[in-house]
Amino acid sequence: MTQRGRATRPTGPSGRPRRSDGPRGGDRGGAPRGDLNARRARLREVIEPVVTAAGYDLEDLSVSRAGRRHVVRVIVDADGGINLDAVADVSRAVSAALDAAEETGGDIVAGEYQLEVSSPGVDRPLTLPRHWRRNAGRLVKVTVHGPEGDRQVTGRIAAADDERVALETDAGRAEHPYAELGPGRVQVEFTRLDEVADEDFGDDTDIDDDEDLEDEER
Repeated sequence: MTQRGRATRPTGPSGRPRRSDGPRGGDRGGAPRGDLNARRARLREVIEPVVTAAGYDLEDLSVSRAGRRHVVRVIVDADGGINLDAVADVSRAVSAALDAAEETGGDIVAGEYQLEVSSPGVDRPLTLPRHWRRNAGRLVKVTVHGPEGDRQVTGRIAAADDERVALETDAGRAEHPYAELGPGRVQVEFTRLDEVADEDFGDDTDIDDDEDLEDEER
């Protein structure tokens, strides 16, 4: 779900929108890394409570550039997944919260920005216990760290809790504490393509076709 531009823009004495896309601390050519980190931290302060209050988890927050504008991407998820209607509701709530925060505390993102809220795609790595739990039944590939070195394991998630995950592999079932695992990668199975298309890709592709994303600032 994409919110384009600002719902509320700062205005000058004439009541006309004030230019906010000019050079500001080097932002036109790419914001200094310290400024970007502070901006992202401020965004998280505003956005995360809204997402949590709606009953979802904030999985990722990034700020990048698309031409003259910034793109603020928000990834949200929940047990059982999140549908497009819920994504739209969260997007509106986040947009309203950002507008309110800027009215009281000034620009959070220098210049015009585009807000995009979506669910995680199938290519998102599994890094937290909840990620593994929410992908129970799926086939994953993961690096397992052990005393004899690292090895690649492909298996189906049989169970997952806060401490470990159980994988069903060709060699049988094995349990691994999360400390032994690198990021898991869900493997797309051709027999599940319809399900993946419906559930996993969300609306990550909701970007203007005529604007190329560039100078990503992660």
